Amino acid sequence: MTPDLALQAIGWLLDSDGQPAVAEWREVMAEHPEARPVRVVEQHRSGYVVADGPDNSFPVESLPEWQRAPSYKKGGTPPEQRAAVGDWVLIEDAIEKDQIVALLPRRSAIKRAAAGEHYKQQMIAANIDTVFVVCGLDADFNPRRIERYLLLIQGSGAEPVVVLTKADEATDVPGSLAALIELAAQDIPVRAVNARDPDSVAALKQWLQPGRTAVLVGSSGAGKSTLTNTLLGIERMKTNTVRESDARGRHTTTHRALIPLPTGACLIDTPGMRELKPTGEEDIAENFSDIEELADHCKFRDCKHLKEPGCAVRTAIEGGKLDPQRFANYLKLGDEVAGAADRLAHRRAENTDTKVAGKAPGKPGARAPGKGGSPVPNQRPHHGHGRD
Repeated sequence: MTPDLALQAIGWLLDSDGQPAVAEWREVMAEHPEARPVRVVEQHRSGYVVADGPDNSFPVESLPEWQRAPSYKKGGTPPEQRAAVGDWVLIEDAIEKDQIVALLPRRSAIKRAAAGEHYKQQMIAANIDTVFVVCGLDADFNPRRIERYLLLIQGSGAEPVVVLTKADEATDVPGSLAALIELAAQDIPVRAVNARDPDSVAALKQWLQPGRTAVLVGSSGAGKSTLTNTLLGIERMKTNTVRESDARGRHTTTHRALIPLPTGACLIDTPGMRELKPTGEEDIAENFSDIEELADHCKFRDCKHLKEPGCAVRTAIEGGKLDPQRFANYLKLGDEVAGAADRLAHRRAENTDTKVAGKAPGKPGARAPGKGGSPVPNQRPHHGHGRD
């Protein structure tokens, strides 16, 4: 297999002239003529494992600034700006271990706000075409959690597909599908499968064509590793049974990994995520367009959807046309996104002020501390809080 074909087998994109299909990739590669592209297939605390084909992976040394915590004086890099699984990087040969010299611009990216007191973003996967939101049709089934995943995916550049596993064990598959009826109106595909059955899993084939990359996200025990094994045709990923009391699983996948599939696609498996915090860059209205459309018909523009006369949202809830739990989740996620947007704006303002303070007095372009940074507008729902 030639180098170009080997790279294409793990998602590298070429145009009709045999050049990198993404213009920004060509620009960065021109700055490093001695470097070659590889894809990040594993990310560990100690470094990265990359691949230049489906059958060849090896460890590399990361950029020095990626190994330091973000700091204006020390020159560290925020986590979301470092390479993640699925990223394309340029490497140069070195005596002991090849060295990453550049990160190629991302076509798409899935991220969340990291846990902790200070605002940070955490990359989940990069350069993906499809995000499979995996949820079991057992006690793990939770439409509200699916809505939260879809909120994080929205705006990522990747297509979401909801995959309901354990269809062979479920007692009411039609009822579960009916609970997600709002997703059909948003053209989000939903597929119920038996993750252990290759014929059932074939329902996902259209999103796993050669050259495409998909990522699996979902809670522990949802069946992501089982699904991966079936798509691979071998028992590569370790799986565990779930607790009978709450259908929760233990973390069988301990780190993100990119795996070439027999179909020619690539699949990224991820550890189960129990905390899904918005980054503040999401648009709540896009994921709840049904509620936004109803709110447009309320009598009062600033309707809080509580006891106001002529409230189209309350009418829909009382008439059984809108799930009250979906509406409650809309309000909850709207508050979370608005709060995250405030924290993001504060961080950006702090970063700008720090850079301004670090400039020598009198230097061209220096500005007084406290003047920099443009806050991101609060992205509260257009209706539902009476705060617009």
